Amino acid sequence: MTSNRKKPEELRSHRWYGVNDLRSFGHRSRTAQMGYHSSDYRGKPVIAVLNTWSEINPCHTHFKQRVEEVKRGIWQAGGFPVEMPVMTLAEPFQKPTTMLYRNFLAMEVEEVLRSYPFDGCVLMGGCDKTTPGLLMGAISMDVPAIYLPAGPMLRGDWNGRTLGSGSDTWKYWAELRAGRITEDEWKGVESGIARSPGHCMTMGTASTMTSAAEALGMTLPGFASIPAVDSRHAQYASLTGQRIVEMVWTDLKPSDILTPTSFDNAVTTVLAMSGSTNAIVHLVAVARRAGVPLTTARFDELARVTPVIGNIRPAGKYLMEDFFYAGGLRALLAELGDLIDRSQLTVNGATLGENIEGAEIFNDDVIRRRDNPLVPNDGLAVLTGNLAPDGAVIKPAAMEAHLLKHRGRAVVFRDYADMAARIDDEALDVSADSVIVLQHAGPVGAPGMPEWGQLPIPQKLLKQGVRDMVRISDARMSGTSYGACVLHVAPESFVGGPLSLVRDGDIVELDVPARRLHLDVGDDELAARRAAWTPPKRPFERGFGVMHQLHVTQADKGCDFDFLEEKTATGGEPDIH
Repeated sequence: MTSNRKKPEELRSHRWYGVNDLRSFGHRSRTAQMGYHSSDYRGKPVIAVLNTWSEINPCHTHFKQRVEEVKRGIWQAGGFPVEMPVMTLAEPFQKPTTMLYRNFLAMEVEEVLRSYPFDGCVLMGGCDKTTPGLLMGAISMDVPAIYLPAGPMLRGDWNGRTLGSGSDTWKYWAELRAGRITEDEWKGVESGIARSPGHCMTMGTASTMTSAAEALGMTLPGFASIPAVDSRHAQYASLTGQRIVEMVWTDLKPSDILTPTSFDNAVTTVLAMSGSTNAIVHLVAVARRAGVPLTTARFDELARVTPVIGNIRPAGKYLMEDFFYAGGLRALLAELGDLIDRSQLTVNGATLGENIEGAEIFNDDVIRRRDNPLVPNDGLAVLTGNLAPDGAVIKPAAMEAHLLKHRGRAVVFRDYADMAARIDDEALDVSADSVIVLQHAGPVGAPGMPEWGQLPIPQKLLKQGVRDMVRISDARMSGTSYGACVLHVAPESFVGGPLSLVRDGDIVELDVPARRLHLDVGDDELAARRAAWTPPKRPFERGFGVMHQLHVTQADKGCDFDFLEEKTATGGEPDIH
């Protein structure tokens, strides 16, 4: 970051608008065509407002209004706002998974910022993959950028019971399949579980990633905790617009903010809230865009010393609305004390420590004190072993404790369709001690690594009262999910990872305290199975999917495209003249 303020002729947009040549004539005349006078934009920062709103993204319903509030702030600060729609990535609707398209959004953000006359940008996101996708693209382009989180929806409600999105969906779906609630009761849950704009109000991937973005220093302090429909959310939108204009004048860029230590802060924040396992794959990808070599091993190192103090579902009891009233992320960061490096710079020009100074906890059951954590450590855990040479992930705080160390016979499904066809078959040879294994659910094979990892418990076991069992896949799991689910097994089965070699009846050993995931099959037998393995047919023959299957990295590397992971000298500015 430079200590000197830019002059108007040093603005990037000056090359489009301020030069007296034929191309600049065209830029100015076409801007006039849209009703703007030259005094609206000449010599002023031109700000892209990258809006992921759409009519099929319920998490961002309020963005149609919020974008106007952002633009108001930009105008007030002397900037020129330009709303730019980018891919919406609506988690509840897009198939086979938004993860297939996260890198698409990242590419779109980078190319929009590169090819248009923008001096800085506001990134409007919140729904799961929008946060990492927006950040990845902006980091690669490295113009001044600030993130606007969508905010969580209000608490759900049904017959006097508080509902949490996702978590209670899985809970009551299991109860319906077990015959413990009626269809009418299930419809009641449906009508009350999501009742306002905003993303999931459990500690799902959305709340996890928006909180991580704030801990990284990429949002105004306190913004990630504000519910979507709270009037303070609208106020912060306007303040965000004002702030990005000043960031342009002082040339405060992502590369000035994002360091190995700021990523440690983000990881520690995720762990302290027992955040979504998806945070691992996303933060690794975001960090690699910033040139920071964040590894899954670093997550595990920090998990061993970080207490879970955010008592939020699915690991805990409360929801994000409660978290906000209890003091929000600023209070949680303050309580973490020396586990957070307060010297890190943030988008408002202050350090993280300055931003959380004076933050208080108003309900210490929602935000626990460090000496009274929900669990003392291991909000997430990274496993290795002969079944996952490059790692796998589990959330110990959201599983039944008796399964932390477990041996059982594998019940293998070769893909999702196979599982859907047989999981509730009364003849399925499965018991509560079995280990359910799903193959071909990873980045290439599924395709896109869908959130299939909370594998269903067979109906006959649900009727016996079983509510958790060990399940293993190379898929992801919704952050709102729970259970003894081993995820992100790398390398994935579709490309010949050891998961592809598991057979029915094999003994699988899970030992979370020892961080071990082991297939108890002899080396000679495994070698024979590997020799007999043949690569399956790849899922795509055209379009973006071909690019994805040829270039996506494995889960431990963040599932980014191999040609986008780090900024290169060849990816610079266009020759606009």
